[in-house]
Amino acid sequence: MTDPRRSTATRPGAVPMRAAPAGLPDPNVHPPSVAESGSPFSLVRIIDLVARLERGVPIRIDDIASALDRSYLDWTFAPSVVADALIGLQANWLTDYRNSSGIVLADGPYGATVTIEDSSRVDPWVVRQGERAAAACRAELAAFSRRSGSGFDD
Repeated sequence: MTDPRRSTATRPGAVPMRAAPAGLPDPNVHPPSVAESGSPFSLVRIIDLVARLERGVPIRIDDIASALDRSYLDWTFAPSVVADALIGLQANWLTDYRNSSGIVLADGPYGATVTIEDSSRVDPWVVRQGERAAAACRAELAAFSRRSGSGFDD
């Protein structure tokens, strides 16, 4: 006797499934990502690290890129991408506070550096920047979903 739940007719949109065989590896591995300037997915990771940087001391941008590479093993962050994000944050700071003391980019003896102001206004501001970047990530994911994951603008 046949199982009434099983039908030999193919229905549109139906994908008959069964349990995975024992020992099948987990498919939830992610390909490496190359951080890109202007990507909110890159920016949200950079902001997360910027929020944790020591305040009031110059830190090499190359060291920040290396720290990001160590924190996100499936990503790679070029120093130029980090610098672009910091320039954008600096511009946002200038717009919000109309001074240049919050995020100072400079050439140091060992390469470009950033110094984050050591004041109580930095943390809430960085959180708002992170929230903005995370919202942009969600918007891109929603747009991708509306395109049915095709990767093409329809």
